[in-house]
Amino acid sequence: MGSSAHSRRNILRGIGAGAVVVGWNAVTGTWSTASASAEGVIPVPPLDGTLETSPAVLGEFSKDWGGFITATPKAVLRPGSVQDVVKIVNYARANCLKVAVNGQSGTSDDQESHSFWGNAAVPGGIAIDAKGFSTIHSITSTHAIVGAGVSLHQLSAATLDRGLIVPSQTDYLRLSVGGVASVGGFGGTVPKYGLFSDMIEEVEVVTGAGQVLTASPSVRPDLFNAVINGAGQVAVITKAKVRLMKAPERVRMFTLSYTDLAKWQRDQEFLMRDGRFTHQGGGFSRKPDNSGWWYQIEAGYYYSSPSVPDDAALLAGLNDERSALQVHDHLFRDWTFRVDPGEQAWKDGGFWDGPHPWLHLLVPASKIQTFVPFVLNELQVEQLGAGFTILSPFQTAKVTRPLFAKPNEPVAYLCDLLRMPPPGDPNIQAYLAQNRRFYEKLVSLGGKRYIIGAIPGMTPTQWQRHFGTVWPFLVASKRRYDPDGVLTPGQGFFS
Repeated sequence: MGSSAHSRRNILRGIGAGAVVVGWNAVTGTWSTASASAEGVIPVPPLDGTLETSPAVLGEFSKDWGGFITATPKAVLRPGSVQDVVKIVNYARANCLKVAVNGQSGTSDDQESHSFWGNAAVPGGIAIDAKGFSTIHSITSTHAIVGAGVSLHQLSAATLDRGLIVPSQTDYLRLSVGGVASVGGFGGTVPKYGLFSDMIEEVEVVTGAGQVLTASPSVRPDLFNAVINGAGQVAVITKAKVRLMKAPERVRMFTLSYTDLAKWQRDQEFLMRDGRFTHQGGGFSRKPDNSGWWYQIEAGYYYSSPSVPDDAALLAGLNDERSALQVHDHLFRDWTFRVDPGEQAWKDGGFWDGPHPWLHLLVPASKIQTFVPFVLNELQVEQLGAGFTILSPFQTAKVTRPLFAKPNEPVAYLCDLLRMPPPGDPNIQAYLAQNRRFYEKLVSLGGKRYIIGAIPGMTPTQWQRHFGTVWPFLVASKRRYDPDGVLTPGQGFFS
């Protein structure tokens, strides 16, 4: 069979129906099959992959993990090459269609868009399945070059086999490299190294103008800075160069508990300045007797033989409730994949498939003593369900890419309410309203949101407020690299 016949067969396939579609009919707003009249139909160019239109496939790409927004695309591109993305972007431009990448993260038998508020949705448009770019191209002692659809879980497994790890990445690893690079990426080593997006040193992209370009801090830096943390607004990431470092053999984790928020904050910021721990995070939880809240620090010391941690030195100068101290030692590989058992437990308990009203906020350090009591005055532990909280410091100077909006202070805190409501919880809308109240209070204190999460009612004006002084850069980049506005409408930044 000739290559032209193969390409034509793969132009656009309605899986399950056996129909091959030859083009978009702008008059009827539908894809036309080969058996239909060609009048008014604009042919799709030959593809190396497939464009799929079956109801089953469209349903897979119509919702996300948040569970609040349903938006069905007209077609799903399974790209067989970068040129497929170029062709579809240009086809969308010519036919007034929209395009968005969908990471389809998760385990091999359970994948979904891991966004919370339709961020990767493209209603009536074309979704690009990032799994078409799931190749790890190379790994050296300092960098990995990977397709944007590779998950951090896959990348970690491959690099650990070589004694290497990405210095900073998310704690939950079943997320695509391109998706996390587009928003930031928080994990326990952010205080020392910055966000996952700060680990990206070069990208290959297809812009909204249909150009394949490479960008880095020294090559097309304006494009690079518009792509990294840019929420997919100017280009589709197809490949990334990611920084690596030598992985330790083990990690010793210390959980320190406090009843006094001010003492907890002083120790968090002392440890961050001191730098004795590689991993540093925290959160708040109810005491076992439910008499109040614990404020906790999770601190991890990375080491390899023959080195042995000196616990007394690592804990010197801290003001925790020492009787509540917990210490655990882990193989580093086990620690890296520590969330996997929890994910399975959520699935087994029925928590995974329901709505997830998660909240991700960035609190100025100077406002912690105001904002945290404000939250705890209203938050009930039952509102977390099977979830948990995060309250972790980071140095804002470590976050180097301009489109990550952060509080205007040297230190800020990631404050997460990672709610996992039980099946059938009737209070979901109340949780969303609470998220909105907490967000508005934070804005009044000079805080920011992390652009993932479930906060209802965001308008373009509020997004402009969020981005602040870098908003004109985002607007100019959108006009330059996506002049027809075809990319990623789900974020709602501009409409």
